[in-house]
Amino acid sequence: MEEEPMLDKKDIYDTDKIKVLEGLKAVRKRPSMYIGSTDENGLHHLVYEVVDNSIDEAMEGYCDRIEVTIKSDGSVEVSDNGRGIPVSEHPQHNLPGVEIVMTKLHAGGKFDRKSYKVSGGLHGVGVSVVNALSEWLEVKVKRDGKIYRQRYKRGDPISEVEMIGEDGATSGTTTTFMPDPEIFETVEFDYNTLKERMRELAFLNKGLKIVFKDERRVVEEGVEKKDIFHYEGGIVEFVNYINEGKEKLYPEPIYFKRREDGVHVEVAMQHKSESYAKEILAFANNIHTKEGGTHLSGFRAALTRTLNNYGEANGLTDDVQIRGDDYREGLTAVINIKLPEPQFEGQTKTKLGNSEIRGIVQSIVGTELMTFLEENPSIAEVIIDKAVTAAKARQAAKKAKELTRRKGLLESVDLPGKLADCANPDPSKSELYIVEGDSAGGSAKQGRDRDFQAILPLRGKIINVEKARLNRMLENKEIRSIISAIGAGVGEDFDPDESRYHKIIIMTDADVDGAHIRTLLFTFFYRYMKPLIERGYLYMAQPPLYKITKGGGVRHVYSEAEKAEVLNEWGKRGVSIQRYKGLGEMNPKELWETTMDPENRILAQVTIEDAKEADDLFDLLMGKEVAPRREFIQQNAKAATNIDV
Repeated sequence: MEEEPMLDKKDIYDTDKIKVLEGLKAVRKRPSMYIGSTDENGLHHLVYEVVDNSIDEAMEGYCDRIEVTIKSDGSVEVSDNGRGIPVSEHPQHNLPGVEIVMTKLHAGGKFDRKSYKVSGGLHGVGVSVVNALSEWLEVKVKRDGKIYRQRYKRGDPISEVEMIGEDGATSGTTTTFMPDPEIFETVEFDYNTLKERMRELAFLNKGLKIVFKDERRVVEEGVEKKDIFHYEGGIVEFVNYINEGKEKLYPEPIYFKRREDGVHVEVAMQHKSESYAKEILAFANNIHTKEGGTHLSGFRAALTRTLNNYGEANGLTDDVQIRGDDYREGLTAVINIKLPEPQFEGQTKTKLGNSEIRGIVQSIVGTELMTFLEENPSIAEVIIDKAVTAAKARQAAKKAKELTRRKGLLESVDLPGKLADCANPDPSKSELYIVEGDSAGGSAKQGRDRDFQAILPLRGKIINVEKARLNRMLENKEIRSIISAIGAGVGEDFDPDESRYHKIIIMTDADVDGAHIRTLLFTFFYRYMKPLIERGYLYMAQPPLYKITKGGGVRHVYSEAEKAEVLNEWGKRGVSIQRYKGLGEMNPKELWETTMDPENRILAQVTIEDAKEADDLFDLLMGKEVAPRREFIQQNAKAATNIDV
């Protein structure tokens, strides 16, 4: 028996191997533990943390204006008219209050339940982490008629708290910081990402004015971007904003609010009549809890129970078994709660865990909604009638829906023979090409790498799922082919972990028809397989526009600009230019070399940067109203053959 090797003394785990990282050094050592990541998401999280402090002042009634500015040098300034961070010396730490807040983890006025009864930042990482991850930071405080300033470098103070002036009229805090390029993959802030968060915060805090500016283009072009968000209607205006341009089942959102056991619950909701997609946004202390939690489960339970009780008591349900999904079909809702001690799961705060909140929300929503239904019987009737129709459609779709499950459908005769699967069973190494037309599909099947590339040809255009319920959608053969090939279900039953491919590539002709088919497919994936897009599994192939030959040389080019470059290089004499009208014009070898070979191909990953803007675009292109769609097409006609995602 071979003896185990002796450990070298230097490998022994002893006390001298334990590193103690003082203060904010731990944050710089492991930044992702505190802000989730060091990519664009983590970068923008810095702004949210600073703004959260100002929002907390607003929730306590001390602040009604916040200004957020991306400065010309790329730094960000957040200014509010709140009380101002205390600057007097702390009795225990012998440091000014502002320096403690900026340099100590878990320090602030939110832990004694006196300075802040409700706070979104209570479970956040705090402004001290922003300080630690910034190349430099400066804080100015207006308080007690004076203006104070302190500066920091990578979390460490490089100046004392100094009085730099007097201002007896106002109070507040201004924090300016430059994210550290040593920490972040990029330090370039995206205006639209921050803009949507500022808009969201203004909706959630009725009457608060948020001014958002971008000064980066002022120096070069003299242009300043500026948006002002101020909503006296609060979350009612939020629902109106989401439902703008869509046909509503009833004219105004249902709204109610109540306080119970120190918890403020506010709900606004409205059903759309022509759309079957739901959008329910849940917030706790201004934090968007994307994974839901106890407040969302309480709302859903109350909605189902209350509408069922009202419908049965008034003979409106037609003896149909209605489920919660049926009542939520086409629903837009915003649930906004504020509570003293939120328990969020993880630093990213995507799910609320307070167990007592479910019962509180369920009680308030149940009571208030029942009162509304009894006072507005005509609205109650149309809501329940829509749910009855949805329930009947769901029951009609049940058999078809069962066929979408991977095992059942893959073993059934409905599995399209035109699907040419790949040999590799590992989803992370497999990709599915959804190809426009049998001709191009044939070339793709012959030209592909059979080990990891599967091909699914489609005949013509799929059904517009924006205008069809699930049961009618599942009657479409092309839709069923896509669902069965991916093998992860559809809609509410969709499970991205079951996807048979981690690259799903839409490959259509580079013309108007191809763009239309792409849009139809994007609509389907957005509505019924959205997690695929969120996980980065959906792509768009970029086939070449031209084949340029001269003598024995061949170049495939993908844009007009690239064509001009080749012609400038080769000259026009003796050059042959072939414009590809469709994928079917390429033989298998050409298709492989230009569009399918991982070494040479160009793929555009489909992402959802802003769900609201994506939803608006899909509704515009695929919805009921013709005039807005016509206007959009006319304005974008020139780009119709060169669409980027």
